[in-house]
Amino acid sequence: MFDLDKWQEIFSTIRSNKLRTALTGFSVAWGIFMLVVLLGSGYGLENGVKREFMGDAVNYISVNSGVTSLPYKGMKPGRRIQFTNDDRDKLHRLDHVEISSTRTYVFLENGTLVYKNEYGTFDIFAILPDYKYVESLTMTNGRFLNKIDVEDNRKVVAVGRLVYEALFKQEDAIDKYIKIGGVPFKVVGVFDDPGQDRDLQRVYIPISTAQRVFNMGRNIRTVCLNLESTSKAESLQVVEELKQELSATHKFDPQDNRALFIFNSIENFQQFMDLFAGIRLFIWIIGVGTIIAGIVGVSNIMMIVVKERTKEIGIRKSMGATPWSIISLVLQESILITAFAGYIGLVAGVGLLELVGSLIPAHDYFANPEINLNIAISATVLLVFAGAIAGYVPARKAASVRPVVALKDE
Repeated sequence: MFDLDKWQEIFSTIRSNKLRTALTGFSVAWGIFMLVVLLGSGYGLENGVKREFMGDAVNYISVNSGVTSLPYKGMKPGRRIQFTNDDRDKLHRLDHVEISSTRTYVFLENGTLVYKNEYGTFDIFAILPDYKYVESLTMTNGRFLNKIDVEDNRKVVAVGRLVYEALFKQEDAIDKYIKIGGVPFKVVGVFDDPGQDRDLQRVYIPISTAQRVFNMGRNIRTVCLNLESTSKAESLQVVEELKQELSATHKFDPQDNRALFIFNSIENFQQFMDLFAGIRLFIWIIGVGTIIAGIVGVSNIMMIVVKERTKEIGIRKSMGATPWSIISLVLQESILITAFAGYIGLVAGVGLLELVGSLIPAHDYFANPEINLNIAISATVLLVFAGAIAGYVPARKAASVRPVVALKDE
């Protein structure tokens, strides 16, 4: 029940010891401020890394061919591994593989893309249609490459947003022709990519068309496998199986790390998430440790307050005050100081994060420093609980003072 007299007494005590109360509150405010800033910065780093992964799927494995570095079954090292369409077909049949695609960079002496009087040099990739799931592409106009394009060797192309802006100058690009290496290709779509700008300076053409038009035979450079799940264990199993499969086909040691270059996005993503979980734990340890230091200060100050008011407490008890009334008086003062100072630190920390987020442009590995609502609520509850703990020991001491002893205190 609200007791106005008790609260007036608490505020009177605080006013009479302004400097002491301010310094005590500052230690608590600083602790929660540092916790918020550290957590927000940690989330900023995590958001930046996650944004990098947004440019690609997080459930794919890419396999690039390399050069052998170990002898194998009488064959010398230094042999170049060359993938073909058959390799992609074999890997597509592995367990846990949902879809597969290829990616081959098209090297041309004249790699300039031309549309009317506009031209530019951009990256040209020959792919299968399912590659859009590797890059998480979204179409802003038209469509992406499809199965019929590949089967019929169509001269069609999907262009990135930056390629479209450079060549077409806001003109509708669909069904227009651009020249790639002097060969006309019909534009069927314009795509956007959540990754970096370099991914938007690409054009994609069917692998079958590239192999025929640019004399690539049946060769491919990279095989991409999208798995059924983001299980790290399954991804490692697929990696081992594909090593065995390709080793048997191309005759190289499965343990030769230079024969194949494998990128496992699932494993990489999980490593980053484990790293940031560790960082968050470390930040909480540092932040909570700082808060505890402030709470110890509050507890010590309340001990001094109790000592200064020993005679007053004795008078209260001699007039019939219950132990709980004494405990609640000290507890409420402790919680008030802790909660108010902590709230100031919380608001200051959130304000600083908002300021930094608005002034600093998003970096590749740092974006949107923030602290979510659950963390803010948890910090507030922690403050109230800590304030209660800080005041409980002094309050128990005050409640245990015998009136006769208290009245004799000087």
